[in-house]
Amino acid sequence: MEGNKDESERCMKIALKCIEVGDEDKALKFLNKANRLYPSEKAKKLIASLTEMNGHANAESKTEHEGVRQRKHSHSKDKSESNKENATKDYTDEQLISVKRISKCKDYYEILAVSKEADESDLKKAYRKLALQMHPDKNKAPGATEAFKAIGNAFSVLNDPDKRRKYDLYGPEQEISSSRGRSQEYDYSHGFEGDISPEELFNMFFGGGFPSSATARSRHRHTHNHRTYYYQQNQNQTESGYTLFLQLAPILLLVLLSLLSSFFVSDPVFSMHRTSKYSVERKTYNLRVPYFVKDDFRPEYKGDLRRIERQVEEEYISQLRSNCWRERSYKENMLWTARSSGDPKLYQRAQELKTPNCDQLQSMYS
Repeated sequence: MEGNKDESERCMKIALKCIEVGDEDKALKFLNKANRLYPSEKAKKLIASLTEMNGHANAESKTEHEGVRQRKHSHSKDKSESNKENATKDYTDEQLISVKRISKCKDYYEILAVSKEADESDLKKAYRKLALQMHPDKNKAPGATEAFKAIGNAFSVLNDPDKRRKYDLYGPEQEISSSRGRSQEYDYSHGFEGDISPEELFNMFFGGGFPSSATARSRHRHTHNHRTYYYQQNQNQTESGYTLFLQLAPILLLVLLSLLSSFFVSDPVFSMHRTSKYSVERKTYNLRVPYFVKDDFRPEYKGDLRRIERQVEEEYISQLRSNCWRERSYKENMLWTARSSGDPKLYQRAQELKTPNCDQLQSMYS
């Protein structure tokens, strides 16, 4: 019995492979064979779905007759196909069969599985059910996206009385006759397209408001068409104003920051150079570095004089170091140029070049 179970599972895999490539007859053969070897509910459900979809009332007996004749011929081929079936699928067999059914439908009524007498309520119920089954986020079977588009397109046409009347009169015959030379199957995601996309229909049902009737949609389109020009003019003016504001925003921000800084940032206590505001000259007690302060310096900063003079000397030494580095760099570049060009006069001038900031800095540390 266990041997039959393994053989049954192998036949099931081959049948599923046949369903994916669209060979339902061969799939039925292997499904019936699998059910005979080891009966299972999964095999019975797939057989019932395929039989209902293709209208095979006597498919099982025909499969049994042909299965005996082709058993030896297909055994080796089926075994190689079974070995290739190792990839995991993220969709069920029932989802794949449902997608196949919609792709073989002849008109919009058959897509939604409703009669031509179906009212608006029946159409909504059918669409709700099929849209949930075929939405690409839930159904990953091959062709699910096209099937979802076909469902939405069918509902948007049949739910509109005017479009439905024209569809009932003319049907898809005109589109079929024009595309017969290109393909044998009619693409129901085109032709008789509704004004609302399948995604919009789905969101209306399951994510927020749904128009109560086709009249509401037509009234909305009528109002939109009359106001389009007015909206476009206002939009252009608004966009030009926004553009100008965005261009001036950085300048306005800088001006505002400068004004704020003038209010909250106080003047420095001293300056290393004489100005109209810093006119009183002083010298530090330690290094005798000259610096300049305001007229009211002594009464205001008398108790903090040592800290201020230390800051003056640190800034002064920092300036000397920076100037010394530039002097040495200039002198070394001149010496390198003289050596490279072999110019003795330039070399002599470079040797005699003075570095007063470096000398002053050296004297402070000596």
